[in-house]
Amino acid sequence: MSQVIDTPTPAANATATLVCAAADIVPNTGVCALVGGRHIAIFRVVDATGRDRFHAIDNIDPKNGASVLSRGLVGNLGDDIVVASPLYKHHFVLATGACIENTEWSVQAHPVEVREGQVWVSLA
Repeated sequence: MSQVIDTPTPAANATATLVCAAADIVPNTGVCALVGGRHIAIFRVVDATGRDRFHAIDNIDPKNGASVLSRGLVGNLGDDIVVASPLYKHHFVLATGACIENTEWSVQAHPVEVREGQVWVSLA
């Protein structure tokens, strides 16, 4: 299975953190990890060609401060792959962290790499 990484550029002083094995993330779901003291949601999404795509965004729902985005439903709205917050159902674009319903609720997207079957995340 090939893997495609859609990821923002890491911060200049970013250090990647090993999160888990790529196979540990069930396709089309997310997991939460503590990276540099921040709650980060990491998603494994299978695209139309069968390739895995990995994304990472802040896990904290900005509307209420709960660490829940990794537990949201993954789907698409038009061409965007999104996660719906499990609490208020607003949608976050996985590639950018943008909130579709209200840009003030957008979250940070973070760089993800898969190296030798292991998922690594850097803070943006």
